[in-house]
Amino acid sequence: MTQLKCSVKNCMYNEEHLCSKGDITIGGRDASRPNETCCESFRERTDSMTNAVTGTPSRDISVRCQATNCNFNENCQCSAREIGIAGSGACSCGETECASFDCHCR
Repeated sequence: MTQLKCSVKNCMYNEEHLCSKGDITIGGRDASRPNETCCESFRERTDSMTNAVTGTPSRDISVRCQATNCNFNENCQCSAREIGIAGSGACSCGETECASFDCHCR
């Protein structure tokens, strides 16, 4: 499993930089830079959802990866030991990114 540190404070699954969802999906099939990726599992935290999150926040998480150009993508799973998800003020998944994306296309 991958260790995750998430700075997307607006995500309903983020609890103290950990994710309570259990697994996430990184999008960006043809990405060549981190800002061309996103956390497709992002859901904006709203006042009505504050108590809707279930699950236990965890540092270790399963990460499905659709970023085919990333060095850490092994059979659509992230093989990185640790990753960061960025987008502190995100309101949609397109405003997030996998900060650990490493393009093998360089």
